[in-house]
Parts: sequence; structure tokens; C-alpha cells
Amino acid sequence: MSAGLDYALIGPEHAWLHDQGRASYTSCRDDDALDAARTLAHTEGIIPALESAHAVAEAIRLAPSAKGGTLLVNLSGRGDKDTDIYRERFPELDAPA
Repeated sequence: MSAGLDYALIGPEHAWLHDQGRASYTSCRDDDALDAARTLAHTEGIIPALESAHAVAEAIRLAPSAKGGTLLVNLSGRGDKDTDIYRERFPELDAPA
């Protein structure tokens, strides 16, 4: 769904971080990313780019096991470019005409 996530490969720096045990990589379904975007918008007032919403979904998944810890998510873009997708997926949020 997200243009920034078209490529399933990782670069050499990411491969090195993974091999060193300093990074891990997961996957996320589009519906989970959209749910995470909705949660972030409702709780923080931030509409993330869909690329970032995938990371937010992973943070939400990890949160119960990180009690007392800190999860940091880099929101790399704004969701205004994804407004058409959000409006299509969340028609109940569309303002009446």
C-alpha cells in the first residue's frame, strides 16, 4: 500500500546491524498499519505517513512486553500525502458535505 515500502530487500548497513544483533526486521499487514495510524491520530493527534504507520504498528505490538521501557519510533513523514488512502479506508471519518 505504501510507495516507500515497495522493496523487500535491505541495504548493507542494515544487514550489518542485523548480523551484529543491533537491529531486527519484522513485517506488518496493511490493516495493522492503518489501525496503528488511527490509534496514533486519536491518542497523539499525529497523522503519520503510511510508511511510518508500519513502524507504529510494531511498537504497539511490542508495547505490552516493554513495560517500564522506552520504545522510540521515527515518524519519517506526514500523512497528508496519504489522505486519499485514509479517506478510502476510513469513510466514517470524512466530514459531511
